[in-house]
Amino acid sequence: MKNISKFIQNLYKCSIQFFFKLIYGEVKYDNVESIDNNLSVKKIENNELLDPDKKNYNLYKIVNGRIYTDYVENVALISKNNILNNISYQQIKGELKNPGFNSVTYKGTPYFKKKINGNVLSLTQGASGHKNYFHWLFDILPKIKIFSEGHDINSLDYFYLSKLQNYQKKTLEILGFDNIKILDAKKYRHIEAKQIFAVEHPWYTKGYALEEAKNLPSWIIHWIRNSFLNSAKEFNANDKIFIDRSESEFTHCQLQNNEEISSHLIDKGFTKYKVGQLSFENQIYLFKNAKIIIGVHGAAFANLAFCSPNTKIIEIKPVYHPNVVSKTIGNINNLDVRIIETPKIEKQKNISGDIYLNINELNKNL
Repeated sequence: MKNISKFIQNLYKCSIQFFFKLIYGEVKYDNVESIDNNLSVKKIENNELLDPDKKNYNLYKIVNGRIYTDYVENVALISKNNILNNISYQQIKGELKNPGFNSVTYKGTPYFKKKINGNVLSLTQGASGHKNYFHWLFDILPKIKIFSEGHDINSLDYFYLSKLQNYQKKTLEILGFDNIKILDAKKYRHIEAKQIFAVEHPWYTKGYALEEAKNLPSWIIHWIRNSFLNSAKEFNANDKIFIDRSESEFTHCQLQNNEEISSHLIDKGFTKYKVGQLSFENQIYLFKNAKIIIGVHGAAFANLAFCSPNTKIIEIKPVYHPNVVSKTIGNINNLDVRIIETPKIEKQKNISGDIYLNINELNKNL
């Protein structure tokens, strides 16, 4: 029965894909951008905004183009049924691939198309671009900055994004972009617009994002800091901070002995904060006001962009976790960043978490 059920499911999927290919045609990866008169590419002539290879970014405009996303791994920017290089996004099992791996090249665009009579800036980039705090600050918002350097942002009608969280709305409000409507990428997986704009990813062009994050360009950190630091909202915050990551929906980078560590630090004058429960303006103030910050690697460390010089940072992460972006932000902001790498531990029943931090090891770094 299982084999029959699987056969029927596969037959249904193939039928759906065939149906939509009949409507919208097959999507090819022929790399024909240079002869596509619906596509124009403009170099952003601002040498203060350079990618990790010290090159200028490019702004792409597609007339009567399409965007398709599966909302997880693939975003296809399409002109004349060709998927476009550099601005399409396909992160397959965590690794960035060329557009030949994008699902549209073999599945087509299996959603009904929504026609948009307006100008759209494509900002969606798969699962990481939906509500992840770090990726919002260091991927999505910088794309808007790059676009604004090459085109009048007031000419836009829509940002193509997922439905916004409160902190995302606040950042757009502070930047003065809250008048631009949001076109929900989850609701409209397949759109066509009068004009679609897109820019290259600010720093992620190959490999695995966790490894490439160390190449975050300095202009992004400076721009984020300068754009938002004055929006800090003061509250009764300690300057000795322990970031409690137990609020996270993710199971990785979690302390098995979280209560033991937090109790130990509270005895030493620290206050425990679940940073994601604070408003955006309070998060800015918390990190701006801090003298020492301790916590397990996670999105909250994006707020290191707001720390004052010489702030002491102790980040805890498993030895096998490759992300050292805190070091990059720390070097640019002149912070004292120390990373405690914990050994791999075996999973145990009834015990959650992939990190066990020895208190003596923590005390050595205090």
